[in-house]
Amino acid sequence: MALIAPRVTAGLPGDEALKLKQALNGSHDITVFVDGTVHRLPAQARDAVVDLLSRFSRGEAVTVSSVEEMLTTSQAAELAGISHTYLRNMTDRGEIPVEYRGTHRRIRLAAIMEWLEAQKKTTPADDGGKRP
Repeated sequence: MALIAPRVTAGLPGDEALKLKQALNGSHDITVFVDGTVHRLPAQARDAVVDLLSRFSRGEAVTVSSVEEMLTTSQAAELAGISHTYLRNMTDRGEIPVEYRGTHRRIRLAAIMEWLEAQKKTTPADDGGKRP
């Protein structure tokens, strides 16, 4: 199975983000056309698409990937915005779970995303300013 890197897309320019925000205002329903055919998305897929569009409407950059995706330590460090060495040390301490493929470490994308969410909840006063 080939490892597919997460796809990162920059936020929309201000005017395009504003137009999308206005279009989404108060709506949680969208219509999807694929090759000219209308498709009704299941609730979870619809919610994911609306969330994606909402983030774009706020001008946010967005990363799309599979939840079970396995990353190399370099990919995980880049996604987390930390150094490769710092990430390796965190896996050594058990702060981020790691799996081995032979001698190579692999980290689940979900584990990195959980760590990033935990970092958002940690204030500088909570960690003594020691975060990377």
